[in-house]
Amino acid sequence: MKLGRSFFNLYFFIISTFIIFSWALDEVWNSYLEQDIESYTGYKTLMMATGDYVQKHPKEEWEEIIAGAAKRWELPLKLVSLAEVEAIDHTDHNALSHSNAHIYYFDDQVMIHYLLKDSDSVITLGPAKMPTRPRVKATYRVMILATFGIVIFIWLWPMSRDLEQLKRATRDFGQGQFDSTAPAAKSTMIAPMISSFNMMAARIKRLIEAHKELTNAVSHELRTPLARTKFALQMLDTIKDDEKRAKYQKQISNDVCELEELINEMLIYAAFDNDKPALNFTSTNLNDLVKFQIASHDQFVNSIEFINNMPDSYVCCDGHFMDRAVNNFISNAIKYGNDKVRVTLSIENGQCIICVEDNGDGVSDEFKQVIFDAFSRGDQSRNRETGGFGLGLAIVARIMEWHQGHASIGDSELGGAAFTLTWPIKMS
Repeated sequence: MKLGRSFFNLYFFIISTFIIFSWALDEVWNSYLEQDIESYTGYKTLMMATGDYVQKHPKEEWEEIIAGAAKRWELPLKLVSLAEVEAIDHTDHNALSHSNAHIYYFDDQVMIHYLLKDSDSVITLGPAKMPTRPRVKATYRVMILATFGIVIFIWLWPMSRDLEQLKRATRDFGQGQFDSTAPAAKSTMIAPMISSFNMMAARIKRLIEAHKELTNAVSHELRTPLARTKFALQMLDTIKDDEKRAKYQKQISNDVCELEELINEMLIYAAFDNDKPALNFTSTNLNDLVKFQIASHDQFVNSIEFINNMPDSYVCCDGHFMDRAVNNFISNAIKYGNDKVRVTLSIENGQCIICVEDNGDGVSDEFKQVIFDAFSRGDQSRNRETGGFGLGLAIVARIMEWHQGHASIGDSELGGAAFTLTWPIKMS
């Protein structure tokens, strides 16, 4: 995969920092060496000791003594006159003076002149090689810097690749490709960022789709009652019969009520879709909750069978919203069933299950795929007698998402549909 420019910039910045740091160390070394060569060479001390030794002997023996010392120590020592020293050109050399010693250094060489006291003779050493930093330590330093470079490369490469993929995903998303997501991160430092981006992208995608769906559905749902109202108003201008006029006035009133009901349902769904309400998860007795709903619907159906297969009816949920979900399922079963409804409570694989069945005509396989989408309605419900706008089941699906569960539909043994609420007993 092609490396990103940002990776190269960061990597070279760090490597350059190491190189500059190493160069700075060398400069500090040289500066310190120039300020005190004697600390590293010991040459001046050697020459002072030699001078003291020489001056204890007759002057005619000095040259022989210096020659012997040079041979013994394998150093370029010699005895010269002060005039010869002054004749040497040191204009390109750096100079240091220590008492009678004059030190000249240039490139990697050093030369020292030591004037013997009370004479015109000078002991000269040089040119000799300047002491340098130990090669072994310099090699270690290079190896350490190289190791750092490799480690940093290995550390930065996954981060750079993940950031490049995240950059590509954000660019595609910004250009309207709302299906784009960033691949799973290899770097643990970038993984939370990519995970957050994917969650954000999924949320925005769903909101955009919901907005489009809501816009299309609202325009469709509003068009029918508005068309009827417009037609009724036109007829009122031409009808003089009081009975027919009252009929059209009642139709207009019903259409206005239908529009009001639609708007209220839309407001509830919009509130549920855009903002998760404060939930109160407590230990709730599902047996009592379902019995209460059955009792409140008894007058609308001849028989509601209740089967409780739960050893313990207390589960963790938000009682208010779970009550609303159960109410919606029972209402639908009564509306589309043939006077027989069955409610079953059970537990399976750590999941709490509420199943509401009816003996109606059931739901087609095609409609099962979209029945929990907003404004989804089967053909049998597209009339004013049955009512409904296809928002109730969408609200139920959202309630189950809040409970880390889901709502589903299947076929019932009674012949109709079986709507099921499923959520974990212990929610994380």
